[in-house]
Amino acid sequence: GPLPVKRLSHLTDLLSLFLISGKKNIEEEFVGTPLAPAHSLWTTDANGSVRLRIEEGCPEEPITVHQMFKASVEKYGNMYALASKKNDKWEKITFLEYYQFCRRAAKGFIKLGLERFHGVAILGFNSAEWFFSAVGAIMAGGIMTGVYATNSPEACQYVVSDSKANIIVVENQKQLDKILQILDRLPHLKAIVQYSGHPREKIANLYSWEEFMELGLDVSEEELDDIIRSQRANQCCVLIYTSGTTGKPKGVMLSHDNITWTANHASRVGDMQPADTKQESLVSYLPLSHIAAQIYDLWTGIQWGELVYFAQPDALKGSLVTTLREVCPTSHMGVPRVWEKMMEKIKQGISECGYVKKKLVTWAMSVSLGANQKCMDDEKPFLFFLADSLVLQKLRAELGLSCCQKFFSGAAPISSETVQFFLGLNIWLYEAYGMSESTGPHFMSGPKAYKLPSCGKVVPGCRYKMANIDSEGTGEICFWGRNIFMGFLNMEDKTREALDEDGWLHSGDLGKIDEEGFLYITGRIKELIITAGGENVPPVPIEEAVKKELPLISNAMLIGDKRKFLSMLLTLKCCSDTETMEPTEELSTEAAEVCRQLGSQATKVSDIIGGKDKEVYRAIQEGINRVNSAATSNAQRIQKWTILRKDFSVVGGELGPTMKLRRPVVLEMYHKVIDNFYKE
Repeated sequence: GPLPVKRLSHLTDLLSLFLISGKKNIEEEFVGTPLAPAHSLWTTDANGSVRLRIEEGCPEEPITVHQMFKASVEKYGNMYALASKKNDKWEKITFLEYYQFCRRAAKGFIKLGLERFHGVAILGFNSAEWFFSAVGAIMAGGIMTGVYATNSPEACQYVVSDSKANIIVVENQKQLDKILQILDRLPHLKAIVQYSGHPREKIANLYSWEEFMELGLDVSEEELDDIIRSQRANQCCVLIYTSGTTGKPKGVMLSHDNITWTANHASRVGDMQPADTKQESLVSYLPLSHIAAQIYDLWTGIQWGELVYFAQPDALKGSLVTTLREVCPTSHMGVPRVWEKMMEKIKQGISECGYVKKKLVTWAMSVSLGANQKCMDDEKPFLFFLADSLVLQKLRAELGLSCCQKFFSGAAPISSETVQFFLGLNIWLYEAYGMSESTGPHFMSGPKAYKLPSCGKVVPGCRYKMANIDSEGTGEICFWGRNIFMGFLNMEDKTREALDEDGWLHSGDLGKIDEEGFLYITGRIKELIITAGGENVPPVPIEEAVKKELPLISNAMLIGDKRKFLSMLLTLKCCSDTETMEPTEELSTEAAEVCRQLGSQATKVSDIIGGKDKEVYRAIQEGINRVNSAATSNAQRIQKWTILRKDFSVVGGELGPTMKLRRPVVLEMYHKVIDNFYKE
């Protein structure tokens, strides 16, 4: 029989070079573009290549990002792809126009001197230009690197220099200023492009978006096509920097195959439809430097021909619901905090209703919750349809989710309270679980894989195993598949830590799998508190229980590693400053309402802390007592607690960019408070 194409990579390389001179569209003729020679499953070099994990379970032909885009343009070319709001009107472009803009951006990068496998860093809020820069950077032979818009200048400097970025694309003056502060520490930088507004002053090698798009007009199509043709599916095209809850951020290297395989396969579990069947629409607002939004908005969008609407930059400060109402997307993804905020908004709305309406809403939600918990199929009672059409449809419409059929939650664990609240609105949240190192989802819930409180089953084509399983069946979850990353850029020891000898990715998460293959996460190995008495305590379930008992509490963090007993830091639910996103002294409507019911007049944090508010302190102690009464052992009881002056936030540093609790940072920030717990 014929030899497999992959073995022949050297020969085919020569052959394709020989043919390119005579044939233009070599990729279409040549079914499989050869892979770059590779000896190992991992690498830490930006220009390295890896062996792909092609097996019976996932035999698909590896393709590059450009090949995926080209195939989509052929299928969906004249359908709308991206929508941006300009002067109160949605302006849309088609997939063909989208592709052409990406080519123009690629030529601009080539013109600015982008070197092969060097970074193009993108710093700013989601926009069409963000997408053009991302795809253009890859077409031009660079490596696309998102930078969190919330990063400090120092954090930006680390990512930009680590990825050896030749070009930085910034959104506006605010982001530009960060880069100008660190300019002398960016040896590889050749140019800056600003995509929103015009630069305030003339600075050498700083271009507006319009100027940048003109730059590459004299770069020929052939020159760009040659670079595109030289790309291989087993080479790096994207860097995702893990937000670093501990130590320096690590640059997760993702290959073309990681991106194209995952965009194609993971989204099938969530039942995303290709545009020729039914075009999906979504609102892009979560940070694209994070793998979840990048896979979901950008790459899956190209793969299935979805229509992506860009939210306003203040989406997370409150404008998101307005955009959702306007767009009425068919699918929506949120991190748990986004779903929690929606829940708080609806609860507040219900509390402001009159008696009859309030009764009606509560009735409808309990009918829906009951029906959804009992039977996951369509055998729903008549009352349920009544409740849904009379009441719940209106509530969903208020959130902008009336046309939405698929709801996803990812990036951090979601509380069962939130999931059940939404089941009460007849909204099923599909939880996805994975990591940057697995190009996003490795386990997913969907219409055919839904069971609470699990985060679904392994994505078809991927595999898992459990390591070091204890007597209760809990072990460390390990991943295998085409979605597993290439390695951490320039970090060999960290890469060897994450990938074992056989190439399994060790997640650092503890979980168990039931007999049907559903995964339940029980905590993180690193989060595990081991008390001075040697007791192992997973903090998350206890923290969740406290928040459930006390609707006043926003964040709860359990302390006790190497300590004699457990203690807890608590923060109250507060309003945020809409501009800076910093938590204020002002209690949220919900928190103030809880205080009123306790007979307290408190409206500010300062009214309560330091033991000033006896009622609130008594209520918190009673809630903690209830949590303690359910503890598995004496060592798992919370002995002491305190309320902090300020709620945790991204700006404050206690939360990472996706709202994950950064435990080591909190321990450091509040070490005086914590030491007080343990003074003899």
